[in-house]
Amino acid sequence: MKKVVVIGAGITGVTSAYALARRGYAVTVIDRHRYPAMETSFANGGQLSASNAEVWNSWSTVLKGLKCMLRRDAPLLMNPRPTCHKVGWLAEFCGNIRSHRANTIETARLAIAARAHLFEVAECEGIRFDLERRGILHIYHDRPAFTAASKANDLLREGGVERFAVTPDEMKVIEPTLHGSFYGGFYTPDDASGDIHKFTCGLAAACERRGVAFRLGNSVHHVRSNGDGVAIELSANGAPDEREMLAADAVLICAGVASRRFAAMLGDRINIYPVKGYSVTVSLEDMASQDAAPTVSLLDEDAKIVTSRLGRNRFRVAGTAEFNGENRDIRADRVRPLVDWATRLFPAMSTEMVIPWAGLRPMTPSMLPRVGRGRLPGVFYNTGHGHLGWTLSAATADLAARAVDGQLNESPG
Repeated sequence: MKKVVVIGAGITGVTSAYALARRGYAVTVIDRHRYPAMETSFANGGQLSASNAEVWNSWSTVLKGLKCMLRRDAPLLMNPRPTCHKVGWLAEFCGNIRSHRANTIETARLAIAARAHLFEVAECEGIRFDLERRGILHIYHDRPAFTAASKANDLLREGGVERFAVTPDEMKVIEPTLHGSFYGGFYTPDDASGDIHKFTCGLAAACERRGVAFRLGNSVHHVRSNGDGVAIELSANGAPDEREMLAADAVLICAGVASRRFAAMLGDRINIYPVKGYSVTVSLEDMASQDAAPTVSLLDEDAKIVTSRLGRNRFRVAGTAEFNGENRDIRADRVRPLVDWATRLFPAMSTEMVIPWAGLRPMTPSMLPRVGRGRLPGVFYNTGHGHLGWTLSAATADLAARAVDGQLNESPG
């Protein structure tokens, strides 16, 4: 039985481990945390959103970013201090504006396939993760924003997304708790939401039942390909000087923002930049708050805020994009707009008890994940999903496993 090591126990690492185990590989997953899904896969917005597949590469995004630099509470915030990595990433981002249409359609198609596959896996393995299959409602406050969304909607529909315009009255029927004045919206009935942390942990347990070994609480110091396989140098976090070498036929890098560092060790260039996102989880302690919180997942395009209802007692509000390097600080001035937004649109819901969180999205300049072979034998990647890791993971895991199959089982001559 051939051995594959997966580096990273977030949503992409665990879905990849599951896909490999189903193909008969002996899989070991390594992560520096004691539990799966403790970084970007811990408390994201919760949306499984083919309707959010439009890539960000556009001149309008660049213009908004420049305007937002003057506001500390803006949805998009960039530290003006230049670094070689940031400047290079932004240059490539602008270079991919010409591919906006093609990349949006490709992402939409991938998201639809991933959504169906994830539902199938969850049912097969009996994973409960506060799934709400009530669709996603995009809300717009003015005509210009709605008109721009109509153009994006044409691309999404070309990619296969069933998404249609709704009036303000229809919006209130879809989600009766919604307060405020809106110009209109778009509704995607086949989208869904759920708790990414619960799903990842449930799938990790399913992986263990299939024989996957988890080396949690271990840090990877070095990775190399030696032609006949790969070698991974690691140590337990409690004993950093006691290092061991783990040999395998292949390594699959699913390490989020750390993937760039591992790729450099292996002679590959993966231009991933960490884009910080924030969330608050509102504890719905009383029945009035439970009734006042929405059950349909929402996306406010103006505020760049998404929501998900996680069971009866929790409501997740997430958003913002912060370009500030590998900074994981939770800033009160970035969290406050999320709480204020929730209070404004759902005034009868108490926000007395909220849990803030921040995570780093691993984003490539094209907004497409890097999936497939590396330059050296036995090296593979499934990383760089940006804000759509939860949405795309089930499909990219299958693509990564196919790539491993294609190399490890190909004929010598």
